[in-house]
Amino acid sequence: MTVHEVDASEVPENAFLLDVRELDEWRAGHAPQAVHIPMGDLRSRIGEVPDAQPIYVICRAGGRSAQAAAWLNHIGKQAINVGGGMQSWAAAGRPMVSETGMPPYVA
Repeated sequence: MTVHEVDASEVPENAFLLDVRELDEWRAGHAPQAVHIPMGDLRSRIGEVPDAQPIYVICRAGGRSAQAAAWLNHIGKQAINVGGGMQSWAAAGRPMVSETGMPPYVA
């Protein structure tokens, strides 16, 4: 199944952005509006993912998010992979925050 992919600069401001990275990666730096559900928890937490709007899925470089987006599409969601992941997000100058008290970065 082919997954639709967009560049980080194309993610709308008000989009549902699902970050599937691990907790340490999330804490280092993430998009302020992102919802964090690690890929390994996605099946058990699927109720937290909306049905009626596109889901932009992001990870560090785009691989895990592509897998997660494919699964979400398979179960009937409308998922879009953010190509290049948080690395592209940071390179595009999109806003980032951290949970560590330190400046955000892509771990």
